[in-house]
Amino acid sequence: MSTIADSSTLAPQETSKYSKQAIRLAVSLFYFGQGLVFASWASRIPDIKTALHLSDAALGSILLALPVGQLITMPLSGRLVAIFGSKRILTLAAPFYALCLTNVALAAAGWQLALCLLLFGVSGNLCNIALNTQAVTAETHYGKPIMSSFHGSWSLGLFTGALVGLLMMNLHLSTSNHFWIIAPLAWLHIFINHRFLLIGKSTQKEKPKFLIKPQGVLVQLGIIAFCSMATEGALMDWSGVYFKEIVKAPAKWVILGYASYSAMMTLGRFIGDRFIATYGRKKLLQFCGLLVSSGMIISVIFPYLFTATLGFMMVGIGVSVIIPMIYSIAGNNDKIPASLAIAMVSSIGYFGFLMGPPLIGYISELFNLRYSFAFVGCFGVLISLIVSKIRAIR
Repeated sequence: MSTIADSSTLAPQETSKYSKQAIRLAVSLFYFGQGLVFASWASRIPDIKTALHLSDAALGSILLALPVGQLITMPLSGRLVAIFGSKRILTLAAPFYALCLTNVALAAAGWQLALCLLLFGVSGNLCNIALNTQAVTAETHYGKPIMSSFHGSWSLGLFTGALVGLLMMNLHLSTSNHFWIIAPLAWLHIFINHRFLLIGKSTQKEKPKFLIKPQGVLVQLGIIAFCSMATEGALMDWSGVYFKEIVKAPAKWVILGYASYSAMMTLGRFIGDRFIATYGRKKLLQFCGLLVSSGMIISVIFPYLFTATLGFMMVGIGVSVIIPMIYSIAGNNDKIPASLAIAMVSSIGYFGFLMGPPLIGYISELFNLRYSFAFVGCFGVLISLIVSKIRAIR
């Protein structure tokens, strides 16, 4: 069994001529940039749907191209990062990710949009694996937990991208012009900050295999990621419906559930590292799992505006640091390169993100939405139980 500790055990601390603060800021800005680019695309989905005259069913099918692109690239991404290093892959993939954003706006038919989204997903996954591997390296170099704040920067980029998208739409700027404003900004930031990244190349002597045997501990971490990301997907897609149909919130307050959840998730990621350093990842993961379940239970048993909002805030705080901690733990295993470990865990977790929203719909169709959210609440308890069984996490 591989040993996985709270602090990095991958390799001796990597040397750099730049300060730890400069490295941390650079990695944070890469996370921010990824969130900004993704949110820019998401904010213009309604406009793209209208421009291409797509039905709801057609759009739903086309949107699957993005996660398909991400999933099929998972094994390749981990291997490329293990061979060439996270710095080199990220420096190449991040500009391509921004370029793929501009190509999305050029699609003139549904099949073209699907192809552009497939490439968007491929480049996004390369960035995701390389960036999280770089973050593990930077955390090792920094000497204390900082992974959570990196993911907080992604959430902040997502929020900023949504606001910029809203501004662009109010200014009646075309989707293409909007994306061509974002892309050069992303390229400029990459040009300035890539020099601060750490090499992050695997120090293992053996050449990494394309397919690796799943490790028990990594599979368990993947299941935890699955539960967390299924909860995130469910809240992202169904919170508005829950507040409208179950909470019976006034129209102007329907967004309150998702807004409170998102705000607490972002806040939790920026303050989470302090709690990780104080209490350790194992205890905090167990607590966060119970917090997720408690928040969901409160929103189900007391479906009123105040209590449901409070419950969603608890869920936001609970899920905020789970994925950052899981990636950090997986990257610090002593058997396989960090990038391959992160890719394995991420692959399992991402299925949760895809399956969470449909699962909510199926259960709601059989019973009602409250039963669906109660079921999702069980994921938090499952996280706590699995964490308590993983002896390798110290």
